[in-house]
Formats: sequence, structure tokens, C-alpha cells
Amino acid sequence: MRIITFICLFYSVLSLQGQISKKVILSGKIVEKQQQQSLEFATITVMDPVSNKIISGGITSIKGEFEIEIPLGTYTIKAEYISFKPYIVKNIIINKDTVLNTIELEEDNEQLDEITVVSEKTTVEYKLDKKIYNVGKDLIHKGGTISNVLDNVPSVSVDAAGAVSLRGNPSVRILINGKPSVLTENNGLEQIPAENIEKVEVITNPSARYESQGSAGIINIILKKNKRSGFGGSIQLTSGIPANHRVNVNLNYKTSKFNVFTNLGYQYANFFGEQKQLQTSRIDDFITILELNSDTKRNDSYYNFYFGGDYYFNEKNTLTASFYHNKLENTDETDFTYNYLNNNRKLDSIVSRKEEYKEPQNFNQLELTYLKTFDKKEQKLTTTIQYDFWNDDENEMIIQHRTLPISNNQTTVITKDVESSKDLLILSDFIAPLTKKSKLETGIRGEIRRITSDYTVWIDDKIAEDFDNLLNYDEHIYGAYMQYGTSIKKFNYLLGLRLEHSDIRINDDQKVFNNQKRYTDLFPTAHLTYNFTEKTNLQLSYSKRINRPRFWQLNPFGGFSDPKNLFEGNPDLNPMYANVIELALLKRWDKITINPSLYYQYQTDFFQFITTPTMEKGFVTTPVNLSHENRLGFELSITYKPIKWWRLSGEFNYYTFTQKGVYKEVNYTTEDTKWSTRFNSNMKFTKGLSIQTNFNYQGKSNSGQRFIKSQYWANLGVSKDLFKDKASITLNVSNIFDSRIDKYTVTGPKYSLVSSNIRSGRRATITFTYRFNRKKSDRDRMPD
Repeated sequence: MRIITFICLFYSVLSLQGQISKKVILSGKIVEKQQQQSLEFATITVMDPVSNKIISGGITSIKGEFEIEIPLGTYTIKAEYISFKPYIVKNIIINKDTVLNTIELEEDNEQLDEITVVSEKTTVEYKLDKKIYNVGKDLIHKGGTISNVLDNVPSVSVDAAGAVSLRGNPSVRILINGKPSVLTENNGLEQIPAENIEKVEVITNPSARYESQGSAGIINIILKKNKRSGFGGSIQLTSGIPANHRVNVNLNYKTSKFNVFTNLGYQYANFFGEQKQLQTSRIDDFITILELNSDTKRNDSYYNFYFGGDYYFNEKNTLTASFYHNKLENTDETDFTYNYLNNNRKLDSIVSRKEEYKEPQNFNQLELTYLKTFDKKEQKLTTTIQYDFWNDDENEMIIQHRTLPISNNQTTVITKDVESSKDLLILSDFIAPLTKKSKLETGIRGEIRRITSDYTVWIDDKIAEDFDNLLNYDEHIYGAYMQYGTSIKKFNYLLGLRLEHSDIRINDDQKVFNNQKRYTDLFPTAHLTYNFTEKTNLQLSYSKRINRPRFWQLNPFGGFSDPKNLFEGNPDLNPMYANVIELALLKRWDKITINPSLYYQYQTDFFQFITTPTMEKGFVTTPVNLSHENRLGFELSITYKPIKWWRLSGEFNYYTFTQKGVYKEVNYTTEDTKWSTRFNSNMKFTKGLSIQTNFNYQGKSNSGQRFIKSQYWANLGVSKDLFKDKASITLNVSNIFDSRIDKYTVTGPKYSLVSSNIRSGRRATITFTYRFNRKKSDRDRMPD
């Protein structure tokens, strides 16, 4: 009998332990009480009611939802959000999967008057598959453009010519709202105000959901969109030195049935640049030396119009339509002086050249998106049709004559290049949760694009037959993907496969060339994550990617602006492939977050720009395919908030690389290292005063023929809130020390080129923002 009793007690204990160890799901939603807006990144904490020891916790999604796995038991639950009163409920019994009633948080009016700024997200959020840079409250972007924003995003840099690179690699794909856009082509980023951007996602190793283009990764720019009911908006006025005058107006109106939003913008800006170059070439024993000096005044004037709306058929069906139009008038005036020196480095002759350049551009984009959600949580279908069309009319008038030793008759060169593009994109994605911890994603994508370039050159009123042609570029890309993700306790994995077929053709009316590339590729991806704790995660990821040549890299006609520095595209350029592996750690404490990562890239047929001398005693640069490149790097990102009103962030990127390849019997093997760092400080004082500073440094490096010198620059922003948070005024100074100068040296067999280039020097702007029917604290995603 005692044995039977003991056995019963033993199994009762085991049963009790099993119940205690059993875990259930606690879920719910957190909103702001007054407007019932979902609170993204709110914190939910589950604690022991006696010891107040934290048992588990998490943060809310973009919809304000959370889901936490906890053991059976009795708990204290606490919900928090910056500048809101905490919500606390004690002694709640959780003995099964439980969905809490919607948690409503109230604003803390006392805290609103303190040092912290209301409802502001962390400027940089680190996630294992991407970094998210929240733009809205940053000062150093006020009155700027997307290019200014990207130049301060972790892992991203923008050079003086506006070229974007990721971790030092220019083969990056730029998306807007998750899709390619005409706005990312032809310097279109310069025409989008920084105030219209909500956040920038930096994805160094994308999953199969994203298109495979961009061997360095993807930069996804998310534009702001209203979420608040009623009518509201803002107006921004900017003025600067040199001339930088901008007006930006945002309006929105939302009801339970529809949401209408619009943006109107105008800018007039001047930019002053200069270039100095020393060209040396040797033919037999004869040396040609050329000193080139040029000064450029560039004026950009444009207006943009963006209009769109959401129509809510019901809670599960939404249709969104939008139209974007941008008209740009780019006018440049450049004075060139060519000083030719003899073998003894004495001045032999001088040639003067003046260029007037005009480039009117028209960009247009139509978009229609249908979103359907289902009763099953997180299940949704998204379908988008996007049509881009633009035209670009480039006009040059160049007057050249010799001034030394004697003045001769001038030569007039006129060029005209009319480019136009039509681009149709259709894509659809479906997400199907299979269980609470697993989901399947599938999607298709098709893009058809046609670009034409009709160019003509007149020299002294006579057509130059070698430069009178019509270029046609056709691009058809079709893709489909599938990926499966699940979690097993602390381990998560996401496995995907993408199929893409490319059909690209470039030809001309004069039948000089007719190149067609067709290829079908599989792009596998894998993301493996282990969650040590809620605040410590480790991820290993792999992806295969492609970098197709862009139109300007294929177009053999690059213009006549400077005949001593020509650029010619390569119609026979092949795509570049990359295999990328990355190991990343994410560790959070109360005041500090660190995100170190190791990455390796192996690229085949990688692009390299080769510069060679011409028969006219100048140089021409052409993109070519070289054999391969190995790149091994380390990156560290840190954010630290020592006190409530001061936030510090920084990053460090270091990589070593080897490039190998032969072009025209010349070996272009290179081995080198490069590093860069960025430091940011943001201080927010009482009564709405904020100060932000930013410092950047890029180390020297070699690449192929090119040796690039180091450079540094710094930015400053100061802001003050006015009229009870209805307005603000911001002073922004970029390139404070006027130190951003691109210096490089190109060397080859018997020739060299030493260049120093300033695209734009120090700039100062002041921006006044006024908000009506809304406040700076509103979480409506409208431009501030």
C-alpha cells in the first residue's frame, strides 16, 4: 500500500512539474488611447508578482501587436512606451493561451515637459537581418534630400558625385517602399526631400523575398504615409547659402473609409564645384603633360507632385493608388583651362573651353496596390502594378579656342542626347502561416523596360557621323520565389529559393553592335538565428546575388563635355555574381546596443573601371569584367545612451580584399584593405532645444588602377521647437570644415592621372516647419 501511495505521489509530482514546465502563448495589442493608433516598439514585460523578477518580455510589431511564450503561472504584466504612463496589471493567472484585451496607454503630460522628446523612436534600430534608420527626428537632414539622408545611414556612403555604396561596395540595389523606382535613376534621389522619408532599411544579406539584383545588398527607402484620422499637414520653408531655397507642403485627410495624401515641393539650388587634374603620358621618349583646371556652377530647379489614396473596402481589403511627377531643369556652366607642358615642364600652349549644359527631365510614376488580409493572423496577399515613364533631354554647347602661343579661331561643338524610358512592373506576394511558429511565403515578379537614347553631335555646324546614332535597350526580367521559416525553441531558420530569368538586349540603328544576354539563375538563401535571450541573438546567413549592368554602363556614348576625360560604356558587359556569407551578433543592454558582424563576399566577373590614354592625348574610362574579387570584412555598430537627454552612436567598417583579372594583356591584380568610421551625437535639452553632430572618416584604398586618398567631413544641426510644438526652426551646416574632397591617382603602363575634385563645398540651410491639426509628437508618419 505504501508503495502504491508513493508511486501515485511520484507521478503526481511529475504531472505537476510537466504542467509547470508547459509553456503557453500570451498575446495582445498596445495602442495610444486618444487616437487609438497602434504603438510600434512598445515594450511588454512579464514579471514574478512577488520578487518582480523579469520572466519574459518583448516589443510590439508595426501593428502594435505582441506575442510572448511563457510558462503557466501567475504574473504581473507591464506595458511601456516613451512619454506614456506605464500600464500595470498584477496577479493575472495564465493557465492557457491567452489574448489580453487591447492595452490603451495614456500620454504622461508631466514627462512631456521634461528633457525627452515625445514618441521618438531610437534613431538606429538593429535587427539581425537589417538595420533600420529612422529619419523623422534627425536634424542634419532638414532641408536636404534622400542623398543627404543616405550619407548618414549606417554602412552606407555617398560620394561627391552622388554614387551610393554599401560597406564600400557600389553594387547596391536601391528600392523605394520595397520596389524599384524611377526616382532612383538619373540622380532622382536629389529631388526627394528628406522630410518625406520615414526610415531607411539596410539589408546586407537579403532573403529570397527580395529581387536578387545588387551584389552588395539592398537599401530600402520607406516614404512617410499618414495613419491619423482627420485633416492635417505641414509646410516647410528652407533657405540656404549657397542658394538653396525650398518649399515643401504635405496634406492629408483620413476617414474610416479612405485616406488621401499629397505632397507638393519646389527647390532652387546652386552648387559650386572645381576640379584639378595632372595628366602624364609617355610615347617612346616623348612626354605629354597636361594640367587641367575647371570650375562649375550648377543650378537645379525642380518641382514635384505626389498624390495618392487608400480605399478601405472593409477590414480585410484595401486598394492604394498613387501618382508621382517630377520636373527638373539642370543648368551647368563650366570653364575648362588646359595647360600643356613640354618635356622640360615649361608651358607650351593653353586651350580654353567653355561649356553650357542644359538638361530638362520629366519623371512620372503610377502605382496601384491591392492588399488582402485573412482571418488567420499574418496571412495576407499583396499585388502591385507600377508603371514608370520618363524622358531626359541633354544639351551641350561647347566653345573652344587656343589662347597661347597665339589665339586662333574658335571651334563650336553642340551635342544633343534625348533619352526616354518606359518600365512596367508587376509583383505579387502571399504569406501563409502554417502553424503558430512557421510560415510559407511565395511570390512572382515581372518587369519589362525599354530605354532609347537618340544622340547627335555637330562640330562647327557639321554632323559628326561617328556620333549620330539611336541606341535601344530592352530589359525583360521575370522571377518567382518560395521561402519557409519556422522556430524550434530558441532556434529560428528561414530557407528560400528564387528563380530569375533575364533577357537583355542593346543595339543601335547604325548596326555597330547588337548584343543580347539571356540567362536563367537560381538564387538560394538561408538565415539561421539562435536567440540566447530576449536581448542576445546570433545569426548566420547566406545568399547568392547578381549585379546586372545598368544602362549607363552599357551606353558607349558618354558625352563630350571634357574630351580629355571621356567615359564610354561597354555594350558587351556581363553580369556579376556574388556569394555572401555573414555572421552577426545583436546584444542589447538598458543603455547600450552592439551589433558586430563578420562578412565574406566572393564576386565573379566583377566590374572594374579601366582608364587608358586616347590618340587625342586624353583619357577614356570604360567598365570591364575582371575575373573575381574576394572580400573579408568586419563591421561594428554601437548605440549608447548614457543619460536621458544624450544619445551616442557609431560604426566601424574594415575589410580586406583581393581583385584579379586581365584586360588587354594587362594584369590588374590588387590586394589591399580599407576602413571607415562614423560617429553621431544627439542631445535634447529642455524647452525643445536639440543639437546633433556627425563626423565621418574614410580611409585610403587601392582598387585596380586607382589609388583613393582618405577624406573626412562633419555636419551640425540645431533645432528649436516653437508655438507649443506647432512649429520648429532648424539650422543645418553640412561639410563644416569644407574638407570633402575626392582625391585619387590612376596609373597605367607609361601614363598617370592625378585628380582632385570638389562637387559641392560647405552648405548651410535654415528650415522653418509649421504643423496644422497635428503636433511633432503625433505618430502619423507624416513629414515633420
